[in-house]
Amino acid sequence: MKLYPMTFVPILKDRIWGGTKLESELGKKITSPTTGESWELSAVPGDISLVANGEFQGRKFDGLIAEFPEELLGKKVVGRFGAQLPLLFKFIDAKEDLSIQVHPDDALAKARHGSFGKTEMWYIMQADPGARLIVGFKSGSSVTEYLQHLERNSLLDILQSEQVKEGDVFFLETGTIHAIGAGVMLAEIQQTSDITYRIYDWNRVDASGNPRQLHVEEALEAMNYKKIDAARDYEKVSNDANLVVDCPFFTTDFIPLDGKLHVNRTTDSFYVYMCVDGEFSVETRGERYTFKKGDTVFVPAVLNEYDLTGKGKLLQVYIK
Repeated sequence: MKLYPMTFVPILKDRIWGGTKLESELGKKITSPTTGESWELSAVPGDISLVANGEFQGRKFDGLIAEFPEELLGKKVVGRFGAQLPLLFKFIDAKEDLSIQVHPDDALAKARHGSFGKTEMWYIMQADPGARLIVGFKSGSSVTEYLQHLERNSLLDILQSEQVKEGDVFFLETGTIHAIGAGVMLAEIQQTSDITYRIYDWNRVDASGNPRQLHVEEALEAMNYKKIDAARDYEKVSNDANLVVDCPFFTTDFIPLDGKLHVNRTTDSFYVYMCVDGEFSVETRGERYTFKKGDTVFVPAVLNEYDLTGKGKLLQVYIK
């Protein structure tokens, strides 16, 4: 059976803070004016992606991985993570501020939840004027100081706020206190995990008038109280893979495509392309597959040589 570049049916998530940019900017067929997330490629239990194109259209991705583990993921990836996709890819639209939160590392997440931790990165696709993120503490903090400010409702006084624009990148190691601010649309790449400890939610309530659950105690052990620099600078050389993030869980390159880039992979891993602007094609084995802004494309490990053509901006993600 011939494997090919695959796209997936978006798994749309209604969120109290969501909006409509996923439709207006990325063409997702939302059904709610508070759509906050499009899970583009997921292996989270209960949210397994369905293939949207080609011969395997309608198939669950975990079932395909069970059939073709090394051909899809790569022998090295299977050896390390088993026959499961270890990453989750999303587009996020924050019409309002997200909760202030933190994610546990692998050890804590495994002990508490039997899950991976949640290391992640953000690529800012669009930001309204003045839009901001919260990323870490302004300076080193402590459990005592943090809890004092949380109790006094003055937590923002000790948190780092960053104004953002298109193209900005932030890498969030586990334990980093953070929040996406109102007016930001971004691409998120993360470990396969849905573990979030919500610390502060702006005193808002849901449609039934109830506040959302907080996880203050759970967050204490997960938190990194040191000052961190989450922003990442990177090159933007046309028709080249410019390194943005390189961590044990994933590597991300930025490709400003304006013409053609020949890819001859030596890494035994699947590759995923998130098209954050423009359009592009993957040309391989005499076939041409065309994609547009808002598409997330999985290229199986077995397809190790191909051409990227077009005019657009791509995030290229794989595991070393």
